[in-house]
Amino acid sequence: MMRIMGRPRALVAVLAGALLLAGCGSGPSQVGAAVIIGDKAVSVDRVQGLIDKAVREQPYAQQLAKDHKLAVLGREVVRQLVLHDVITRAAQQEKLGVNESQLAQVLQKDPLAMPAPVGPASDAASSVTEAVLRVRDHRESLTDTLLQQELALKYLSNLSVTFDYTAVSAPQTQDGGVSKVSPAESASLRDQAFEKAKLFASGPDVAAQALKLESQSPTSQAVIGQKRPAVQSPAIAATVLFGAPINTVAAFQPEPGVDFWVVGVIRERTAGAPISVDQAPKPTSDDLIAIGRRLLEPYLGDVSFRVNPRYGVWDVVGMDLASSEATKKGIVLPVRGAVQSQP
Repeated sequence: MMRIMGRPRALVAVLAGALLLAGCGSGPSQVGAAVIIGDKAVSVDRVQGLIDKAVREQPYAQQLAKDHKLAVLGREVVRQLVLHDVITRAAQQEKLGVNESQLAQVLQKDPLAMPAPVGPASDAASSVTEAVLRVRDHRESLTDTLLQQELALKYLSNLSVTFDYTAVSAPQTQDGGVSKVSPAESASLRDQAFEKAKLFASGPDVAAQALKLESQSPTSQAVIGQKRPAVQSPAIAATVLFGAPINTVAAFQPEPGVDFWVVGVIRERTAGAPISVDQAPKPTSDDLIAIGRRLLEPYLGDVSFRVNPRYGVWDVVGMDLASSEATKKGIVLPVRGAVQSQP
């Protein structure tokens, strides 16, 4: 059974914010380190070197430099270096590997040889990711991507999660969409989602009782016992609902930038026999990369990660770095008095 099903105590420590640089202790020196991963340190100089290379070679990075937003690039560099270590460890434990002849063929055409395309402003995160992939060692970048896809394919057909949830959102439009709201109203919705998550996490029975009452309202968006196979919902399989342990509460936006928050309690996870579904959309390569990255979440508890605060704080919901606690994409909280596990 995959490693995602173990080490709950270590993962809870990550969810509690153990990735901040703190304390002295033994191991590599923190002086000059951008991030310490286990017994290895990645220097600030190395991160800066990759930033400088991106600014020289990548149009989008040049645009970020003009806009004085290179901190975004630095966070992405650190994120990819952290995940590279996690991917490597996960592949060893999952006995995954990249076919060398296939990798050689990919490298021959090298999709990372040309500068990253500058996407629309709404997809800035993808543009940053693509730029950093190109300034790292191309074999390493492509191997990381292929291993994430392999991990997703290994578990896509037999992984499912059961969860209770409700929503916090702006008013709906006539066509069922979400109304545009002011920045202050958007911040208020986030606060409401976080407060509801904290309420649900305050005891084993609190969420069940609250959601039962809420579900009785004709306008309620509460659902109890929702079971989602990953193969049926690739987009949802890439969210924190499929990475957080049982008996944790997650508050997050399924679609970044849309004022619609899901507050869910993870109740059960299965990863046994293949799951039969009536209709299963074929996942794209991007879907597989996102799902594979999400399935790395529990491995974060296997190694001590300490990120230099200059690069931000780890955001487990986004599987990336946020500039501060206030800009995280969501929160994950253990249910007080319940056992967090990934059986």
